[in-house]
Amino acid sequence: MKIDRTVDVAIIGAGTAGLYALREVRRARKSFVLIDHGPLGTTCARVGCMPSKVALHEGHMWSSRFDLSHIGVRGIDAMTIDTQQAWAAMRVKRDGFAGHTAERAIHAAGDALIEGRARFLEPTVLEVDSPKGRIIIKANAVVIATGSKPVMPRWLDAVRDRVVTTDELFEMPDLPQSMGIIGLGAIGVEMGLALSRLGVEVIGAGIGQSIAAISDPAINERAIARFGKEMTMWLGAPVSVEKTSDGVLMRSGEKQEKVERLLISIGRTPNVASLNLVSAGFPLDANGSPIFDKATMQIGDLPVFVAGDANGDRLLMHEAADEGVIAGVNAARGESLRFQRKIPFGIVFSDPDVANIGARFDELNSEDIVVGSVEGEANARSRVIDETESLIRIYADAKSGRLLGASMIVPRGEHIAHLLAWSIQRGETAESLMQMPFYHPVVEEMLPLALQDIVRKVPRAGGVPAGFILE
Repeated sequence: MKIDRTVDVAIIGAGTAGLYALREVRRARKSFVLIDHGPLGTTCARVGCMPSKVALHEGHMWSSRFDLSHIGVRGIDAMTIDTQQAWAAMRVKRDGFAGHTAERAIHAAGDALIEGRARFLEPTVLEVDSPKGRIIIKANAVVIATGSKPVMPRWLDAVRDRVVTTDELFEMPDLPQSMGIIGLGAIGVEMGLALSRLGVEVIGAGIGQSIAAISDPAINERAIARFGKEMTMWLGAPVSVEKTSDGVLMRSGEKQEKVERLLISIGRTPNVASLNLVSAGFPLDANGSPIFDKATMQIGDLPVFVAGDANGDRLLMHEAADEGVIAGVNAARGESLRFQRKIPFGIVFSDPDVANIGARFDELNSEDIVVGSVEGEANARSRVIDETESLIRIYADAKSGRLLGASMIVPRGEHIAHLLAWSIQRGETAESLMQMPFYHPVVEEMLPLALQDIVRKVPRAGGVPAGFILE
């Protein structure tokens, strides 16, 4: 076999994980190639977190017009929106984000960027089909950062021309009058609300009883009640579809509705099928994904590392960045350092936001924890902005009061989620976090109320009021 190029590290994929791995390889002054079949630009920027947040922002601006009637504004019913223009404006912003990340990849890799599809011949030998022909690359180490793709079940084949995936949604030239959404996880709920707020009739269906990846039943009940005012949600029954002359007929239990288009949002799967992993001798799980160490990103005992969506573990942009760093450091060093992972948390930008931080409710033993909760009605800022339906629930160790996790549906929840993630990772207790200052009036004031609820349930020494420290 003729080797066309030999490098220290080969990185497959120029998304978030691949670019962060590349940063560490460059810092170590190792030779490299960055291989990507295009289009350049991360999943987050092109089809994920950024365009979805732009759509949510547009939907929020348009739907918030109804709030103006409370302060005497007239003529609201006469207002109209050109949804095609709104959708085009979203794509302009999306293209800006994607273009920036593509430029980062081109600038960072320079002549070491190879556009083409890679497959393994051996764990450290790659074959790349590029526009310039077949290239064989030998590397001391390899980083797999090929991302993920939406799951598309075969039972939708009969209506495929009416179905869009989350990767295809933002390429639609305009919005339909009605949209069915199959899958009400974080992405399904976000896009369902964004489309509904832009005037699209949305029918969302999920086989489970929970939405937005919520495991806490109290938060789930509150979220369904809140978002059910904006879009129809069918839960707890299988979904079937049937093609009609001008759309798709959705059925779930006794319910049925015709929609123009379907958005499928039931998860993503690692983009590794074309890498020839079986023939190259990689250890794989039952789904065909590499078996890897989450502290090192290493696959088995091979000098190969898998990061980001490609490993199917934590499919979030900030996690892909961290995993890219870990993979890049270890690939460049030629050894596997073990890194402590950060506290997991996820945010659904649903306005009010839904967030899960740290240990999930269904992972904890109810006998070992206490739960501190607070309603939006108890918070002055929530009353000002008419978000009294909010709810925060914080889980703590029943003996020590150490914070373990939390779930919430609350306006500006993205900020509160960060405060709690930092606190949990630092090992704070309910009482020690109460010693931090909280301004008035802010939504974050809900935290000390929930923390006080925990303190009342946990054994503590008397004398000093909770939240205070003697000099």
